[in-house]
Amino acid sequence: MTHAPQIRIPATYMRGGTSKGVFFRLDDLPEAARVPGPARDALLMRVIGSPDPYGKHTDGMGGATSSTSKCVIIAPASVPDHDVDYLYGQVSIDSAFVDWSGNCGNLSTAVGPFAVANGFVPAARIPREGTVAVRVWQANIGKTIVVHVPVSDGQVQETGDFELDGVTFPAAEIVLEFIDPSDDEGEGGEGLQPGMFPTGNLVDDLEVPGIGTLTATLITAGIPTVFVDAAALGFDGTELQPAVNDDKAALARLEAIRVAGALRMGLIKAPEDAATRQHTPKVAFVAPAKDYAASSGKRIAAAEIDLNVRALSMGKLHHAMMGTASVAIAAAAAVPGTLVNLAAGGGARDAVRFGHPSGTLRVGAAVALADGRWTVTRAVMSRSARVLMEGAVRVPGAVQPR
Repeated sequence: MTHAPQIRIPATYMRGGTSKGVFFRLDDLPEAARVPGPARDALLMRVIGSPDPYGKHTDGMGGATSSTSKCVIIAPASVPDHDVDYLYGQVSIDSAFVDWSGNCGNLSTAVGPFAVANGFVPAARIPREGTVAVRVWQANIGKTIVVHVPVSDGQVQETGDFELDGVTFPAAEIVLEFIDPSDDEGEGGEGLQPGMFPTGNLVDDLEVPGIGTLTATLITAGIPTVFVDAAALGFDGTELQPAVNDDKAALARLEAIRVAGALRMGLIKAPEDAATRQHTPKVAFVAPAKDYAASSGKRIAAAEIDLNVRALSMGKLHHAMMGTASVAIAAAAAVPGTLVNLAAGGGARDAVRFGHPSGTLRVGAAVALADGRWTVTRAVMSRSARVLMEGAVRVPGAVQPR
């Protein structure tokens, strides 16, 4: 019996924000995986180690959490005035599925340094000391992200004293600008509108089977997100992962809210479609500022934050906060009358600091009201990124795309 040898694919393992993933240059992938389809999905699942009924990813590069089961494909820009195309795949842990429906805001941070280090940015634009603005075309959602990459001695600067709650060690600060991050075109659906609020409302009455009617803010900025009040779910907004992830009934209620929100936003046509769109929308619950202890034991005082937010990713409470959901939080907080804005105390604001399970994060957004429609032109936050390992990833030849 003959055995196919493992194939070797150049790759870089990177942390971006509070996530990490396997980065590939498009041209380094096997030919059949350079285009969307089953061959690409099969390859990336095998890289990560999915599907894994044990939920450990022992035989792959994944970390068995939504924050660490990710792959990124980088290619030369297909859009003028950009440096790279960035395509993101969220790999399911226990099912044979790769979700391409949204972006990862945390890994967006690492795209800039990867682009600089791998020659996608012209050398003439890279200063000896300072920063270089890398214009990224986010191919999943068709949006521009500007990643301001620090440079030292002509190379990407990775070390520094910037501290990010949810990341153990300090690193160099990277500023992210999400340009026009709302859904301008809309994804369709009767009675829905393009822009930040697909229903046209700042607050909706959301009918959730088995739960009843909940007030919700449905927004498509950064990533489609369903915001609800923590108190309506029996939470106070200071919960850490075990309080939610160990409660199967709570997870089921939150998934029901996500499905109802997806239907109301026109993201899916039937409840069963939610299983093939696990990455979006997100569901998050908000509450007024309150003292709590973060997962590290660090004390967070109510006076330090404007509100508390907890969000779910791939069916589990996130250990910190997704970057794209942070954009949604910033945009919603800036619009008077949304649930996020009200939890933060109401009024006009261009920035907000919120508490999450690992600590706090400050995000800003510029919004405008024109012809009765809210738009967000820009959202800004600081993260960090670092190369963890580079070289080649190996996968069994049996999954080599044909």
